[in-house]
Amino acid sequence: MRKNEVRGLDHWIGGSPVAPGDGAYFESLNPIDDSLYSRAAAGTPADVDRAVEAADTAFRRNRDLSAGAREAWMIKASALMERDASQFADTLVDEIGSPIAKAGFETRFATSFLRAAAGVPRRIRGETIPSDAPGRVSMSFREPVGVVAGITPFNVPLIKGIKQSAMALATGNAFVLLPSEAAPRVADQLARLWEDAGVPEGLFNIVYGDGAKIGDALTGHPKVRAITFTGSSRVGRHIARIAAEGFKKYTLELGGKSPLVVCADADIDKAVAAAIFSIFMYQGQVCMGASRIYVERPIFDRFSKAFAAAAAKLSSGDLRDPATMLGPIISERQRARVRRHIDDARGKGAEILAGGEWTGHVCHATILSGVQPGMEVAAQETFGPVTSLYPFDDLNEALRLANDTEYGLSAAIFTRDIDKALRFAREVESGMVHVNAPTLHDEPHVPFGGSKASGFGREGTEADLEIMTEWKWVSIQTDAVAGGAH
Repeated sequence: MRKNEVRGLDHWIGGSPVAPGDGAYFESLNPIDDSLYSRAAAGTPADVDRAVEAADTAFRRNRDLSAGAREAWMIKASALMERDASQFADTLVDEIGSPIAKAGFETRFATSFLRAAAGVPRRIRGETIPSDAPGRVSMSFREPVGVVAGITPFNVPLIKGIKQSAMALATGNAFVLLPSEAAPRVADQLARLWEDAGVPEGLFNIVYGDGAKIGDALTGHPKVRAITFTGSSRVGRHIARIAAEGFKKYTLELGGKSPLVVCADADIDKAVAAAIFSIFMYQGQVCMGASRIYVERPIFDRFSKAFAAAAAKLSSGDLRDPATMLGPIISERQRARVRRHIDDARGKGAEILAGGEWTGHVCHATILSGVQPGMEVAAQETFGPVTSLYPFDDLNEALRLANDTEYGLSAAIFTRDIDKALRFAREVESGMVHVNAPTLHDEPHVPFGGSKASGFGREGTEADLEIMTEWKWVSIQTDAVAGGAH
């Protein structure tokens, strides 16, 4: 879409576009140059209530639909996603500054997730349960919870939008989405996708707006029975309190300060390539980014030089060039944070091995050495193309350093020693661990999520059943015992 083609996006409620109750719209900017890209409805609590009520009504109207019907939506949606992948990718490039390679990954993952979700409706099974009571038949069922609320981030809006909504719909629920203010058009495309896939009116809804102003109205709504959120740890804690007050189920995928450990016996070339991908993919705006890299002392200098040389070669040009890895930082607020972390580290004595400079809104791939605990970048999530290198002497020290954080999302180790790899996998405090691979991984069916301040619960076609459904126990006393034989 050309820059001068700006159209307003209304909420999607009950199967139709709905104007904001107070008529207000907000602007979404193209991060390359902060030019106007979209205008979207600025939601109010009343708009949220309307969306949740529409979802609740649709849920009750459609709760007896067959597994085959829900399966058909997923199959049709996956075909549509594959057909329209280039349109979704174009939006990801222009709306959130995604290099085309990363945008392509999102569309492929979304297609794969929809295919995996097509199998979910037929896997929602209960159990027969032995009973101590004579003549009693005891069984359990999984039932949908009702209305699920989803809040998605700017960095992977398609992946998270598909993950959250597909699992809610596949399990028989209704869904209300509050997308990032930086990615409203991706959400609008998602609404059209579900409509074209045959999802009945009201089962999928969107309210746009400032999460700080309307997020509580959504997560705290009495008819919302489950919440799935991706965002900061600070907001995640707040949502957890709301969920606890309302006895709601919830899943939180939060921030990270992910460690990548490189042992002296590692394949250095592969470790460097993995480190590049782990922190600089989508300019470091990824919660699983390896912002702490620990290298065993005998190879520290060699690795540092190779890593810095590779980082200096990363392309930051045309976002539609498949070779481009670095794009613009999403907003001026986030750019200021990245600058502050780099400047603070430099001012307090850290050495910049690569990067530290900017071209427009693009921060060059930045590698720091000599980072100390008093520096902001040491413990805080930068959410930009910035990482720190640290030497270590043995695996005991590597584990101690890797675990010295409030976060625990993803971790990786490079080694040829299977004993070291397995010990690291067991002892590192992280929800996900990868051996001889980057910290960035995801698949539709795996239990995706973090520990400690990095999250609560897990996402995925199997794990999501825990929050998207709830157990019901049913017992039947047969006539043979309760009322006598005929």
